[in-house]
Formats: sequence, structure tokens, C-alpha cells
Amino acid sequence: MHATHVLILGGTTEARRLATALADGPLAGGVRVTTSLAGRVARPVLPPGEVRIGGFGGAQGLAQWLRAHQVDVLIDATHPFAGKISFNAATAASMAHVPLLALRRPGWVPGEGDDWHPAGSLQEAAALLPELGRRVFLTTGRMGLSAFADLTDLWFLMRSVDAPEGPHPPHMEVLLDRGPFTLDGERALLREHRIDVVVTKDSGGAATAPKLTAAREAGVPVVVVRRPAAPAGVPVADDPEQAVRWLTDHLGKAFRTEA
Repeated sequence: MHATHVLILGGTTEARRLATALADGPLAGGVRVTTSLAGRVARPVLPPGEVRIGGFGGAQGLAQWLRAHQVDVLIDATHPFAGKISFNAATAASMAHVPLLALRRPGWVPGEGDDWHPAGSLQEAAALLPELGRRVFLTTGRMGLSAFADLTDLWFLMRSVDAPEGPHPPHMEVLLDRGPFTLDGERALLREHRIDVVVTKDSGGAATAPKLTAAREAGVPVVVVRRPAAPAGVPVADDPEQAVRWLTDHLGKAFRTEA
């Protein structure tokens, strides 16, 4: 019996943790893992197992790849804001008759003392800023900075893993850094740069959550960009441990069916 080939659409901490769990855990030896990275980060942290970098050419291309490489299970562990690939994954899995699981970290929930301002897009977030502050900590990544390019009266501290390209606000300082971030570090950053408003996507997870606590403590408002819609009808695991349990259960059912 050949090893079950699992394709992980990765690029997130959860995807790396899942690849590690499958390589080192109880399913090791019975599962062959390939992680696909989009290639948007210059020096990605590579997971264990096989790795491919680059796009598939849409849902049709992904479906062809699934068939050509005899993929048995597809796991969408992409970033919550990589919405297009999630819909492509759902379409491709259906076309190739491959079971699909979404590994999607839960979104953040405001707590007592939080001053959150929801936005449906980066453009909506930009429109809210002039009424909230003048010195902006922008943590939405290097893509989409053009949404803030016309805010010539505001100053931005933009943090991302790689340097930005394309249109951006004229008054902007770039901080190249990779999470996880500490609460003490985020407190110091807000204080030293005199930040009076934070902009973030609802990415969820613990790696970048300390900025929210630091903002709450400092009384700084936070503009939170809501997640895009996700494909309906796809089973979802909140963390890699749930994903491993789902995969174990799925493989058990498959083995019982074959028997």
C-alpha cells in the first residue's frame, strides 16, 4: 500500500506545524507530505517534507497537479486573507475528487477595553484613519499599500517580512521583522513611535496578537479588517492538532472501506 500523499497549501505557522506533526507523529511513515508555498516571501521558513514553490495556474492547474502527483488529501492551510486560493482549492478538490480540509486559525475577538473599528477592506480601513489618529502602525503586510497612498497628512510605521513595492503613503517608515512578537516589544514600539492608531487584518493566532493587548493597554484604537468569505461546505480545523485528528479519522475510514 502506498503512503497517503497529503498536499498542504502552506505559508503559515499552522501549515509548518502540521507538516512537522505529520512527519514526526503517529502517522509518520504512512503519510507523504508535500507543502506548496506561493513564493511571495523571499526567505520562507521551510517545513519538513517535500516543498514546491509557485502557483498552480488556478483551480484547473491545481486539479491537474492533484491528479498527476496522485494526491490523496488536500489541506488548505493558507493565510485567512489568501481568499482566492481557498476557492481554487475547493473547486480543484471537487474536480479531482480529493477530500479537502481547511486549517484556519480562529479570528480574534475583542475583549473588555478594546477600541476596535471594523472595516470590510483596506480601502475602508484607510477611510477611517483620519478621524482616529495621525501616527499609524500599519500591520496589514506589504501588499495593498496603495489603499493608503493618498493619506498624505498621516505618518505610517509599516511592518512586514519583506520590503514593500509599488504605491505607498509618502510619510512611511518600514520596519522589516517577522513574528512572533512579544508584548513588551509591542508596548515599546507603540511608545517609541508615538503610535495613536493601529491597522491590522483579522489574521487570528498568537504570533501577532500582542499588538492588540498593547493597544488596549495604551488606549489606542485598532482598525480591524474583516476576513474575506471562505468556501462553504468545507470542513474546518482550528489548529494542526485538530487537522491530524481529522486526517487520522479519514484514513481510518478509507482503510475500512478498502477492507
